[in-house]
Amino acid sequence: MSLETSTNAENAIRHFLIGNRTMLEHKERYWSRFARTYDEDQEYVVGRAILKAITKRLSEERDLGDVIEFGCGTGYFTKEIAKKARHVIATDLSDEMLEMARIQLEEFRNITLQKADCEDTSFPSGRFDTVFMANLIHVLINPTKTLQESHQILKNGGLLLIVDFTGYSMNWFEKIKLGIRYLRKWGLPLCYARNNLSPDELACLVENVDFKVEEVQIMGDKTKALYLKGRKN
Repeated sequence: MSLETSTNAENAIRHFLIGNRTMLEHKERYWSRFARTYDEDQEYVVGRAILKAITKRLSEERDLGDVIEFGCGTGYFTKEIAKKARHVIATDLSDEMLEMARIQLEEFRNITLQKADCEDTSFPSGRFDTVFMANLIHVLINPTKTLQESHQILKNGGLLLIVDFTGYSMNWFEKIKLGIRYLRKWGLPLCYARNNLSPDELACLVENVDFKVEEVQIMGDKTKALYLKGRKN
């Protein structure tokens, strides 16, 4: 390889790493600005009914073992997962979100909070029994990368558990009202967000990364959420 070719390759790698770091910093700043009031704002936007329904459904899970949670935010659902797990590593990109989670989860001795990028963690292959993510998959630029990472760090037969709000099958009037509430609290949604994922679309994303979907359903009356369980093949 010539000196010029080597230099070009090094520059390309450097630009990629800088670009990736810039993107991560942008995502961290975006979510950090909502941290202090996130739980109250979320209740206002989607409503308490759907949050209670999700919490109840999570409470029915059993023997989750060693869990990693991606995008834990303030820890709203983490506490319910921790009741069914041996240990939970709850991760997020935002220091501010993790600080709020630390306050909310201080009574739990089986939760470790850690800053991490869900697309590229430092965990070894086959480390976890369960990967959990709530209200995350639809705001990822490349959800396939996160699903691939999930597959990598799960044990064989490990559980993938996804909860995600969706506009799919919502009454149009309720969808408009939710959109107005969203704008009031958080402004315009991310341009790449998949806000209307259907059960089939979510299942397809998961199956394309060699998971077997065991269950996928729509929850909720006015506000909707997807609930998916899959296993690593």
